[in-house]
Amino acid sequence: MKKRLGATIAIAVGVLVLWGAPAFAHITVDPSQAAKGGEAKLTFRVPNENATASTVKFDVKFDENHPLATVDVKPKAGWTPQVITTPLKAPLQTDDGQVTEAVSEIIWTGGTIGPGQFDEFEVTAGPLPTSVDVLLFPAIQTYSDGTQVSWIQQAFEGQPEPDHPAPELKLFSLTSSKKSSSSSTNNTKTLAIAAFVVGLAGVGIGGWAWINVRRWR
Repeated sequence: MKKRLGATIAIAVGVLVLWGAPAFAHITVDPSQAAKGGEAKLTFRVPNENATASTVKFDVKFDENHPLATVDVKPKAGWTPQVITTPLKAPLQTDDGQVTEAVSEIIWTGGTIGPGQFDEFEVTAGPLPTSVDVLLFPAIQTYSDGTQVSWIQQAFEGQPEPDHPAPELKLFSLTSSKKSSSSSTNNTKTLAIAAFVVGLAGVGIGGWAWINVRRWR
């Protein structure tokens, strides 16, 4: 019986590990959420899921339909970034003046990420768009054996996760966030007042019962 139970547990754990393994191999962006209209430091985490080859190139694209006025790349030892810009259909107005072109792609080359390892690539970007709730960063990962993996699929809530989802940044409105926080605070105050009233009622009932018991005695 114990052997059967142990085997069942081992199989269950194995299934869970196999089921969850692909999620750890995805290219992701951190943070996964940011405020609309703000600036964010974006860290692309690139794991190597190839058992025999190293990652030698990381190519990430930026949404040209929702351009970012400023994208600055953090220097990274061993890697050389190539920043590609594209002319904008309509200029973006910033505090420093008009911007007529925006970053559409960054390609890192020169370094390596060995099997079973990961690396991170950082940029700062902003202001983040206010007219969209999700920004996708389609990416292409190139290995030393010449193979490529395209992380370009969009994940949708309520549907199975695709095999190669694109890094995704969800955007939220600070206004709605403040309203939610205010509503939560008001609800907490209401519950506190209700608890206080119930407490007073309990004290009153207890006092009334005590007086009646003394009279009965």
